[in-house]
Amino acid sequence: MRGGDPLEFPMKYLLDVNALVALGFTHHEFHDRVAAWIKAVRFPGLATCSITELGFVRVLAQAPSYGFTVTQARTFLLRLKKTDALAFTFIPDDHGVSHLPAWVKSPKQTTDGHLSELARAHQAMLATLDERIPGAYLIP
Repeated sequence: MRGGDPLEFPMKYLLDVNALVALGFTHHEFHDRVAAWIKAVRFPGLATCSITELGFVRVLAQAPSYGFTVTQARTFLLRLKKTDALAFTFIPDDHGVSHLPAWVKSPKQTTDGHLSELARAHQAMLATLDERIPGAYLIP
């Protein structure tokens, strides 16, 4: 699902790892894109889950260009989630492999499929920068 009129979509968006990193890290190549979308939507309900939070910490701590330790990345994410201008909720992950959608055919699609179904089960939509995820909201 391409980005479009935000009023057509749920008011809660589960950010995938890349969208969360782009939002939090101002030097990310897509930071301006994600920040502009959030501003245009005007206070969307943003959500994270265990996978997206752990992915955020892993990406920031693993990439030498970011220069974060695991502790610094964790602290940075906790601060981001407390930002007054953003309304973050946490979606508990209660989905096992039996919830993977039928379109998941390769190992690289497993996390995307899991996050997509987790979001749907919690009346949210997976928001992403990846146009290859069926049914996800592509951040414009």
